Amino acid sequence: RDLTAELRRLFGHDSFRGPQEDVIRSFLHGEDTLLVMATGEGKSLCYQLPAFVGDGLTVVVSPLIALMDDQVRALHKRGLPATCVHSMLERHEREARLESAFAGRCKLLYVTPERFAVPGFLPALLQAGVARLAVDEAHCLSHWGHDFRPDYLNLGTVRQALGNPPCLALTATATRAVQQDIRAVLGMADAPLVHTGIERPHGTITPAAHPSR
Repeated sequence: RDLTAELRRLFGHDSFRGPQEDVIRSFLHGEDTLLVMATGEGKSLCYQLPAFVGDGLTVVVSPLIALMDDQVRALHKRGLPATCVHSMLERHEREARLESAFAGRCKLLYVTPERFAVPGFLPALLQAGVARLAVDEAHCLSHWGHDFRPDYLNLGTVRQALGNPPCLALTATATRAVQQDIRAVLGMADAPLVHTGIERPHGTITPAAHPSR
């Protein structure tokens, strides 16, 4: 598959940045990845492109409603079939969006982690089928994460219930302890770590790293 051509066709970019292409290929090939990439370096493309060039439904878990809305609007401007479901929507709007995703008219569905606790949602999602699962702001899986959200701790069970689809965990920052928590909760102990380098408290920068186990 010529992913550069798909990148140009769908998003108007001529080339990938950093490890994006490697991460995207791994996700499309059904492999798990833990991605630590600074804000603004293009994490979202690593699940968006696979959603629109691969088969089936890609589900993205995010705690940030405003970000979900912004990304869906941006994708709609490009004519790409994505939607999001969260508590700020009227019930009829949530139901219409879910129906569209479950019927295959949307390729990318954003949800908050709390959505999986809503009665009937997980069985309906299981029936529709999930090809890929992306967990954004994955540091929230850890008690050590600065934005800890308890419902994130259920995502490992959710993933198992969905048949263990390939999982991409993304975060802008994660200490070694947080990385271990992410792996433990999501059941991805052997997933490669892709770390592009982040600023540390003393101002040093971790070097960009190739995917490694």
